[in-house]
Amino acid sequence: MSDPTPREETPREDQQRADETPDQPAETAATPEDPAAERPAPQGPAPEDPAPAETAPADPASADAADRTERLQPDGTVGSARPGSPAAPPAVSPQRPVASVRPTPPSAPAPQLPLTPRRRARDEDAPPPVPVEQLPTSELATPSTRTPSARTTPAPDERPPVRDEEPSDLETTAEVPAAVVPRDVFDDVPPRSPASAAPQPPDEPEREDPTVVAAASSAWADSPAEPWPASGTEHEAVTGDTTDDGPGDPEDAGTSRSWWRRPAVLAPVGLLVLLGVVYGADLAVAGDDVPRNTVVAGVDVGGMSPAAAADTLTADLAPRVTADHVLVADDVQGTLSPATAGITLDVDATVQAASGQPLNPWTRVVSLFTDREVEPVITGDETALEAQLEQFAGQVDRAPSDATIALEGTEASVVPAVTGRELDRAGAAEAVTEALASGGDPATPIDLPVETTDVLVHEEQAQQALDETVTPALSAPVTVVGDDGATTAEIDEAGIASALVFTGQEDGTLAVTLDPAALSTALGDQLGEFGTPAVDADFAVSGSSISVVPSVDGTGIDPTALAGQLLPVLAQPAPRQVTASLGPVPAEFTTDEANALGVVEQISTFTTNFTSQASGTNIRVVAAEVDGALILPGEDFSLNGYTGPRGEAQGYVAAGVINNGEFTQAVGGGISQFATTMFNAVFFAGLEDVFHKPHSYYISRYPAGREATVYYDSIDLKWRNDSPTGVYVQTIWTSNSLTVTFWGTQRYDIESISSDRYNVRSPVVQEKPDDGSCSPQGGSNGFDITVTRVFKDPATGAQIRTEDFQTRYAAEPVIRCVPVAPPAPEGTAPAAPAQPTGRRPSRTVLPGVST
Repeated sequence: MSDPTPREETPREDQQRADETPDQPAETAATPEDPAAERPAPQGPAPEDPAPAETAPADPASADAADRTERLQPDGTVGSARPGSPAAPPAVSPQRPVASVRPTPPSAPAPQLPLTPRRRARDEDAPPPVPVEQLPTSELATPSTRTPSARTTPAPDERPPVRDEEPSDLETTAEVPAAVVPRDVFDDVPPRSPASAAPQPPDEPEREDPTVVAAASSAWADSPAEPWPASGTEHEAVTGDTTDDGPGDPEDAGTSRSWWRRPAVLAPVGLLVLLGVVYGADLAVAGDDVPRNTVVAGVDVGGMSPAAAADTLTADLAPRVTADHVLVADDVQGTLSPATAGITLDVDATVQAASGQPLNPWTRVVSLFTDREVEPVITGDETALEAQLEQFAGQVDRAPSDATIALEGTEASVVPAVTGRELDRAGAAEAVTEALASGGDPATPIDLPVETTDVLVHEEQAQQALDETVTPALSAPVTVVGDDGATTAEIDEAGIASALVFTGQEDGTLAVTLDPAALSTALGDQLGEFGTPAVDADFAVSGSSISVVPSVDGTGIDPTALAGQLLPVLAQPAPRQVTASLGPVPAEFTTDEANALGVVEQISTFTTNFTSQASGTNIRVVAAEVDGALILPGEDFSLNGYTGPRGEAQGYVAAGVINNGEFTQAVGGGISQFATTMFNAVFFAGLEDVFHKPHSYYISRYPAGREATVYYDSIDLKWRNDSPTGVYVQTIWTSNSLTVTFWGTQRYDIESISSDRYNVRSPVVQEKPDDGSCSPQGGSNGFDITVTRVFKDPATGAQIRTEDFQTRYAAEPVIRCVPVAPPAPEGTAPAAPAQPTGRRPSRTVLPGVST
């Protein structure tokens, strides 16, 4: 780079003519850039500076010679003589041997080269520089250590000899030793940086002559001021070395390759391209087919077309879903008919759920080794399924039964405790749905969950009561004697046994007491000999009014008092006797109590009609039992609890019932007619509905959404008298009608509002073999309906509140009885098929078509 300031002499020539003044330290010499060099010399005599003896001036001009202040000369050089005075003869400094070094720029500390352990060791061992005065002299002049501004001009006759092979215009002095480092010395070479654009020192010549190296370094140091190169650039400038693959290395200029052509890059890229091609080909081959290794409930449909998958599911899975399945809950076994419940396999939806090629590459790879499970889509009528499970629950549910004592005549035995259980309806529906969705074998039972309830009294406590109380009580009869001593009665062992009552206690014991009513029954007519019996108050209905029939107190032995006297005697050995006092026997339900109930008017009535003679018989029997029932305020009424078992022993006959979704016959059928009539009486009386269950299918003779069904010991009708007055039940029946009327005190006017039928469902068609047990059914639609009960004030007609009853009816299936082909007579061989005559025509079988 050229110097921006023109001057006549180059820094190298100025270096050669620099005077070396040993009397004045080089550090105090002013450089051309120093402002002190441009100031005029001070006036007056210069201070004396003692000089060494061998260099002191001997003439009168010694004062001028002693003034060695360096000044800027007109030609741009620096001199030590006064203006106008001849230059003082320079003192020749002793020279030292020439070293292959490079000068250090005078105005800044020498830049440090990147050091290797080898270089650092060499620098640390270098001795400090020797002062100029102590250097030995010789015929060969050695460079003196000075700043570039210290000029040294040797005398004409004292110039050092210059070898022929060395340039005569080079100064062979250097300030700081600088080693010439071969290009392969450094271990690590930093990469080139933008700083490499700074001026670089001249490249070293092939022949590393010490004088040439020193001169080149001096010329580089005297170049115009530029930033000193960075460490990486400095190393490259000094050594000329670059990285192996760098573009600055001329040896590698033609052999460097692009990064993307290296094997480490090409191999992964090629693999990715190959995988992409395989992935695209796999998607293209799969097309719209079901993804490979797809399994639906054990049926493999992977790789099939949607149509073929639908055919396979229809043939292999659909029959398993609709077939009858075995239900097991604890030790109870039953049958589930999915077809009756309207449960079927939605083939199209299942194929749609199984279709669709996965786009995730990993999923496609995994599908090569594992199955892809897809759940089938099952559709059905939830209400119909609940109806079947409710029917099955009637066989499973049972109340907990404490251990007790059973009496057959006078023989007593311990009855073990029975843990209570109840079918988990929600869990059962989930288990059935899961079993059908898994496509399990219909012969494999479906286990349904059951909830259990523990008992209070166990067999040990019952056995203790049998040994300590029951056995002595049945050992002999007891004689009852009147207080006058003239009237006696005897209670035998059978009478005592019939009056014994066993009650479980909270502490786990079994208490034994006597029932006063059973004791009176055991005495029978004998008890009447001790006085006259009491009569309870009652109600009598006449037309549209009701009145109280007064109670009558009696005289004689009070059965309750007699039971208390008799219990301690039962533990005594025979003969045993108890004395009973005669006195008034009050009625259990008095006239005052009847009047206080407020049963004064009709509060609701409802009538239904029937045509079946068998059902009519059962309806009249249950109506006779319920007629005259009195429900006190706050009490609950249970139809099953009030009537007890409804079997042949109670006068009931076989009639139509709905069993497992089919119409069939059972003893006690038709009681749902009475339950529906009573439920409507409860509805219009404004009483609280505790529990009622509508029929699974809608029956046209009942009001939709306002009907109830019952089944003894499983499905009940319960309602609560939440009014402050009593409710008296009156039943009236004819050969084809039933009326239930409630009497009490009216609180509300009730209005019933029914919604339109919605969510209408069509029935399924079932074909069953006509083997004698098949009953055809016409079927009916299923639907939902909401009935609103509106409570109004009887005095003002203002609406008080409303209550909704939502009912869901299942679609009644259409059942067709298919005739069964008669079996072939024994010994008759089947006729041989006709033999074809002539040539059979050829036919073409299409792919995928079964022949």
